Amino acid sequence: MRLNDTIAAIATPVGTGGIGITRVSGPGSEEIGSLLFRPEKNACRFKTHRLYHGDIVSPQTNTVLDEVLITLMREPHSYTGEDVLEINCHGGPVILQAILNEVIKAGARLAEPGEFTKRAFLNNRLDLSQAEAVADMITAGTDRGLRLAVAQLKGNLSEKIRDIRSAVVDILAILETSIDFPEDDTGISLAHELAGRIQSIIGDGMELLSTYHQGKIYRDGASAVITGKTNVGKSSLLNRLLGEKRAIVTHIPGTTRDFIEETINIKGAPVRFTDTAGIRDAGNSIEKAGIELVWEKISTADAVIIVLDGSEKLTWEDHEIIKRNRCGNCLLIINKSDLPHILNVTELYDLLPGVKPLWISARYGEGISALKERIYSSISGNTDNNRSEIMITNLRHRIALERTVSLLSSAGENILKDISPEFVSLDLRESLESLGEIVGETINEDVLDRIFSNFCIGK
Repeated sequence: MRLNDTIAAIATPVGTGGIGITRVSGPGSEEIGSLLFRPEKNACRFKTHRLYHGDIVSPQTNTVLDEVLITLMREPHSYTGEDVLEINCHGGPVILQAILNEVIKAGARLAEPGEFTKRAFLNNRLDLSQAEAVADMITAGTDRGLRLAVAQLKGNLSEKIRDIRSAVVDILAILETSIDFPEDDTGISLAHELAGRIQSIIGDGMELLSTYHQGKIYRDGASAVITGKTNVGKSSLLNRLLGEKRAIVTHIPGTTRDFIEETINIKGAPVRFTDTAGIRDAGNSIEKAGIELVWEKISTADAVIIVLDGSEKLTWEDHEIIKRNRCGNCLLIINKSDLPHILNVTELYDLLPGVKPLWISARYGEGISALKERIYSSISGNTDNNRSEIMITNLRHRIALERTVSLLSSAGENILKDISPEFVSLDLRESLESLGEIVGETINEDVLDRIFSNFCIGK
């Protein structure tokens, strides 16, 4: 990657706003600022980290593009570790594009997605896990997801990974001393000591891995499909969960033909609910196609909420829905608790052993709080690390950590089997490489490109 050139991009979201920012990074930042900026008062040489008021002017036509505030942050005390120029202008897209065009004419090139953060990583301003946290902060859907991303940006995860790496390095140093000076080897006692220390490190790794499922939910969210036969109250339930009238509710069967999707925050986890067409013997090809899509949606959901009508007996549609979800992560909800209870609950225990039905009234809100608790327990796997500020939220991190644990397990077993220390040392070195992948100490350019390509331009 070229680090001797200057890049530029619009750093604020697309659209009209009160303020827009054009960001420039690289050795030509100050020169570009001097060329385009006309200060309100006398000409001045930029001082670092100071705002200046004036105009951005096109050098070719001497046309004023906008009245701005501009600041230069000299290396290394900037986001990228390079000279960074930020032009704060009015947030009209035409203004921003005109300024960006002039910046590029002055010698910058358009930045690639995530290139500012990539330069911050390459210039040792951030490690790789911290750089990934920047993207997670931008896309966080809940306060809890944001807190986890901020903690990762502040280095909580990096510190934990480096502690694990340091412990492995200590063991490796002892082991390689025994290779260099075999006459000093104390034999069985040393093997058991090292195996015990390795096992302790494995425990730390497994504890971190145990947070992945919940951490992923906080980061990426979870999906829950609401299903059931027609007129059991699926749309009413969605409206009640959202706290607003989002889905049309009528007594006419088949009102819902297409998916309605909305996301709400349940204990810090963004849960995307999908209201689906009622399952029944379809009367036409359109409704039949809609029902087939329901089954497809259910097959990929993190949780399936099966809604039954408590004011009537189970029907063949109810039996079919329950039958096709026996192997899935499902919740049984009996709606219309405000009406006489006719449904035989005992029959449900036989149909779905181990799944406890919950009575609710979507119309009046009875049982909705308990339902949210069950949904959270269902998607989180009945674990609650809600107070932890160190979680694995990224699949790349999980894979690297799993490989680390596997290599350490192999090393510990081989030590106790009195396998040659050279082979044990190889496992330990490879485990260090896997840990290094998380913070970016051992990573290749292709992986870096793939990571930063998911960032927005301007970050």
